[in-house]
Amino acid sequence: MHYRALVVLCCAALLAACGSDRPKTDTPAAPTPARSAKQAEVLGPLPAYQRELSGTLLEIPAGANVELALLVIDERDRPQRLLASSNLTGTGQALPYHLRFNPEAFPAGARVELRGRASSSGQLIMHLPPVRITQAQTQATGPLRFEKAP
Repeated sequence: MHYRALVVLCCAALLAACGSDRPKTDTPAAPTPARSAKQAEVLGPLPAYQRELSGTLLEIPAGANVELALLVIDERDRPQRLLASSNLTGTGQALPYHLRFNPEAFPAGARVELRGRASSSGQLIMHLPPVRITQAQTQATGPLRFEKAP
């Protein structure tokens, strides 16, 4: 009698685990370039406790994955801390970006740089020469041009 109760309990647990409202997908939908370009617009107004770097990225191939990072850099040119980051998808046209950060996390007297890289199919294809950011305030970097990766 004890085994029958155990079997019934296991069957009930199996049915409960398998019963869901919708099927799960293993791979998330890839963002379309138009959707990625609209991400900058969806951020909404800038909160009073944040600052923002903005500008455009030039000559990014369509479909390329772009990663931007605002980093604290040490005297040996090594990243020490991440202040902000953003991921975008290239459209083949000028790609606007908005990178928000907390000005209180911006270290006084330390070197802070905006760095970026673009990859396609997991392979690095372009990189952004480091852009030095000297003040923790909202600013526009203007158009930034990526260079071919060696």
